[in-house]
Amino acid sequence: MERVSQRKNRRSIENGPLLRRAPFLVSYWQGKQLYFENYLTRKKIAARLETAALLDFFSGWKRESAMFRRWPEYTPESLCAAARRLVKETFLQRAAKGEPREGRREKALRAWKNWNPAAGFFHLQTKDTYSKKISAREMRWVEELLQRDGVPAPSNSYGKAPVVGFVKEEYCEEFPRVLRTRKTWREFAKESVGKETLGRLLHLSFGVQEWEKIPGGGRYARKTSPSGGGLHPCEAYVVARNVDGIKRGIYHYDAIGHGLQKIRSGSSAAEIQNLLAGQWWFRDAAFVVFLTAVFVRTQWKYDYARAYRAVLAEAGHLCQTFCLTATWLGLAPFCTMALADTQIEKELKVDGISESVVYAMGAGSRVRG
Repeated sequence: MERVSQRKNRRSIENGPLLRRAPFLVSYWQGKQLYFENYLTRKKIAARLETAALLDFFSGWKRESAMFRRWPEYTPESLCAAARRLVKETFLQRAAKGEPREGRREKALRAWKNWNPAAGFFHLQTKDTYSKKISAREMRWVEELLQRDGVPAPSNSYGKAPVVGFVKEEYCEEFPRVLRTRKTWREFAKESVGKETLGRLLHLSFGVQEWEKIPGGGRYARKTSPSGGGLHPCEAYVVARNVDGIKRGIYHYDAIGHGLQKIRSGSSAAEIQNLLAGQWWFRDAAFVVFLTAVFVRTQWKYDYARAYRAVLAEAGHLCQTFCLTATWLGLAPFCTMALADTQIEKELKVDGISESVVYAMGAGSRVRG
């Protein structure tokens, strides 16, 4: 009976699970400690060099039992315990039989190709860094920071460098007036914003104005803000709360057809506050626009990680156009980068990798006086 049991145990080990290193790992030293991070799952562990050797060993699918022969100086029990820990922390992947299919998020991140690991790591590791509620402790920290350090200077000075001076003009034209009166509003009147006003704002900020022919075939869209390669990776989603003629809900703005496509019904001031990471001063805005990036549009032409910077810069271009246009229309605009990323992406029904939220802006009616 004992021999039969031993044979069964040996077969069980030899036919054990398949293991493979997770595809999206980075490692680095911080002080004297070595760390590994899975930037898809956003898991981080402190480890030793033996962990690196184990992860390297499972660079492709192998039976768990293969590591017993590779490291005979360790007991199978200790090796299995180490492997189980790495599976639990998502640094090793486990398959009972056959190589499993990639998950939707893994497939989406693999499509980033040469943007990984630099852009992929930054994109995923900087999500959801804000809490849903701004605590009194955070407010005190800002007050202490102001008292201790003061506000940094908004411009560099080069001391005794020669200066070419300009005459300071008094501008009276409409465009300079719009530029100079643009500011971030944190209080909004109860009056609703008109449907036509929102339509003009969306069209001038995000809509396709005309099409340009590409020599040799094809065309590209021209908008009021610049875009690398004319690819326009950004999409606008509107959370309407207090707009005449538009029911409360979340909509996608069709930049070509110039209309709102309904995603779901319902929106509230409390929801806006939660999606904007607890910033209660924006909760009474008439509407909020979440800007997402469809990264494949930019990746199609620019296959290097630096292009991720271009996407973020383009979001900035669009936001400034939005804020200036809203000012011109007599609205009270704002913009913010403090986002509850994953929650927003869930509401917009995007996966956060192939399409992800990058910026938020909104507006309401101005408070008189």
